[in-house]
Amino acid sequence: MTIAEVTNYQQLLEVKSLKKYFSASGGVLNKNRIDVKAVDGVSFTVKKGETLGIVGESGCGKSTMGRAVMHLLEPTEGEVWFEGKDISKYSKRQLRELRKDIQIIFQDPFGSLNQRMSVGAMLSEIVRIHKIVPRKEEVTYVKKLLGDVGLNPDHYSRYPHEFSGGQRQRISIARALAVKPKLIICDEAVSALDVSVQAQVLNLLQRLKAQYQLTYIFISHDLSVVKHISDRVGVMYLGELIEVTDKHRIYNNPQHPYTQALFSAIPDVAVQGKKERVILKGDVPSPLNIPTGCRFHTRCPLAQDICKTKKPEFREVEEKHNVACHFV
Repeated sequence: MTIAEVTNYQQLLEVKSLKKYFSASGGVLNKNRIDVKAVDGVSFTVKKGETLGIVGESGCGKSTMGRAVMHLLEPTEGEVWFEGKDISKYSKRQLRELRKDIQIIFQDPFGSLNQRMSVGAMLSEIVRIHKIVPRKEEVTYVKKLLGDVGLNPDHYSRYPHEFSGGQRQRISIARALAVKPKLIICDEAVSALDVSVQAQVLNLLQRLKAQYQLTYIFISHDLSVVKHISDRVGVMYLGELIEVTDKHRIYNNPQHPYTQALFSAIPDVAVQGKKERVILKGDVPSPLNIPTGCRFHTRCPLAQDICKTKKPEFREVEEKHNVACHFV
């Protein structure tokens, strides 16, 4: 392993200029093809043992990015390095093997679980396929998993429809844990749950992170949830990352005008008097017709002529704080 690979291994994951485009239309021979630029040149790193939160409005591309990272969606361009290896060049067989190391938890636990299999059979099948433990230890291993996620080991023989939404999400978490992954992508993993259940599942995820030595990418539109669980936070807008830094800095002193507007909507009981809310003008542009220059300039209160023509560089404005804005 080279020195560069050792460095990347300590980072665990490095994403370089990742793009994912979808074709919206096409004429004869695709001469009039129009692309939806769902993810357009995203770069970031994730260190071992940390939680990177990704936030943004619906349709900003954060879920597509998560799926492209683990190649559930084939990236259009860019590189994804995991433990010092470029998995963008992996064959289908290598990607199947990689699934042991990178898992995903989806928003809808009911839709992502096989309703025809008991919980025990479902988890045992995964354990057996990936040869996690010897066959004679499968039942004991799966029942321990159920206990670790806060379910009764006796639930082994029950079916998904017999559980509540929060319990089903715990089953989804157990399924992700079953193969002993190193990285778990949580894609709106608690957004479909009641607030009280959300808190329970978030606390569970934090406990499991320490117990299983996990690393998370936590994707959500809920800023309060991301603040609770993340170490660093990245903000997405129209397929691009526009600000990334540690959670305390981004919540207490956001630099990008969009981040300032987004976070101004979070209630803060510690602030005396009424918190000033930043209201953005206009609507989010269509991903079919993305503005030139800075993508946020059509709604930005600081926009100047340069913003309409020149794309801002995603640069470090202070230590470990990257922002894409001409005026920061």
